[in-house]
Amino acid sequence: MQAPTMIGRYRVTGRLGSGAFATVWLAEDDVLESQVAIKVLAENWAHHPDVRARFEQEAQVLRRADSERLVRMHDFGELPDGRPYQVMTYAAGGTLADRLEKGPMPVRTALRLAGDIAHAAHVLHDSGVLHRDLKPSNVLFDTVRGTERVLVADLGLAKEIAHASGFTVVAGTPGYMAPEQHHPGGGLDVRADVHAIGAMTYQMLTGRPPRASRVAPSKLRPGVPRQVDRVVMRALEADRTRRWPTPAAFAEALEAAAKVVPSRAARTVRRGLGAVLALALAALGGGATVPGGTPAGWVRVTDADAVLSVAVPPDWAGQLRNSGWNAAAVGLPSGSEPGLQVGADLGSDTAAELFAGVSRWLAPGSAATLPSHPGCTAGPERAIAVAGLTGAVRRWAGCPSAGVSYDEVLLTRAGEPGVYLQIRQDGGPDRTDEVLRTLRLSHS
Repeated sequence: MQAPTMIGRYRVTGRLGSGAFATVWLAEDDVLESQVAIKVLAENWAHHPDVRARFEQEAQVLRRADSERLVRMHDFGELPDGRPYQVMTYAAGGTLADRLEKGPMPVRTALRLAGDIAHAAHVLHDSGVLHRDLKPSNVLFDTVRGTERVLVADLGLAKEIAHASGFTVVAGTPGYMAPEQHHPGGGLDVRADVHAIGAMTYQMLTGRPPRASRVAPSKLRPGVPRQVDRVVMRALEADRTRRWPTPAAFAEALEAAAKVVPSRAARTVRRGLGAVLALALAALGGGATVPGGTPAGWVRVTDADAVLSVAVPPDWAGQLRNSGWNAAAVGLPSGSEPGLQVGADLGSDTAAELFAGVSRWLAPGSAATLPSHPGCTAGPERAIAVAGLTGAVRRWAGCPSAGVSYDEVLLTRAGEPGVYLQIRQDGGPDRTDEVLRTLRLSHS
């Protein structure tokens, strides 16, 4: 298919994907200086009244709902050949399907994302609409002001809840469809979408969609708490009267289940702490510490998945973001992975701050590219070893903001996820090695 150069007033820059009914293009809105995604109905369907009506209905539903949890509809138009198009939010972080190609996720990440999807479905239901085709390729990720956001997309099969009892056509995607969706005229309600979210949660935890045997996640992935089993398996009940009654109820149960996960992970960290501490101290030398490897008076912070923890001086510990990071920031495959950011003021460009992220793609010899700092001068790399990993530190000093310096750090070990850190300091004694000594990892 030849790429159009313009769609309406939007300048096309590439193709994002295509399916049986439509092609999605990436385009520039030169007036508002932003990127958008434009879905164009396929030529062979553009003159089918029912398909065209469904395409227009999708745009109307998204416009009416207008939520930060859904892909937003910005514009609607028609090409000169009669094909209608939708102009929507461009979500640069890819899809849940992309991330699931890498295997199961950390348990707390899976539960958090599932809760976000459930809240998005609740917004749709409040607008009077069933999605009917929730699946990983319809869950997108975008980053807004440094925070990753989950967006639900593709309402091509959505229908008004008020007309649910009259659905006569089987619609949905095998593996995520509720049993009642396989029977035309069986009557659907919001619990069909609950089942689909449960199936995605199961896949995020185990790496595969649920089978008919309905084996609990903990049977496929040791360490998943039984409470998580109960919450997820209830969403997958064949008898919808036994499922969570709404996505909101499911989200609340997911959030409660997530609270039992950190304590289990923390016990794993503590069991291995002695060996990790010995490695770190042997590599970097001594230093006054208190039990647990945290210098007296410092603050230890942990990511939301309890995979990574590090300690910082008390004057650095003003604000914390610990919900993960996207390794695409250093040139690695896109995906949500454990990470945290802690600093005196995360809105400042000069205050002391630490960023640390774990990635399975960070391995010896990987293609990771460290950020540069315009206006600063890069010093030579120096070798370092910490927490059983080895790597290098490069300092950027002499920056335009007097006293500000950056240390870029990559740490790897064969067969284990690696760590990327950026340490920004605002003058005073150099704390880089002190901070790195406190790094702790749990890959359980």
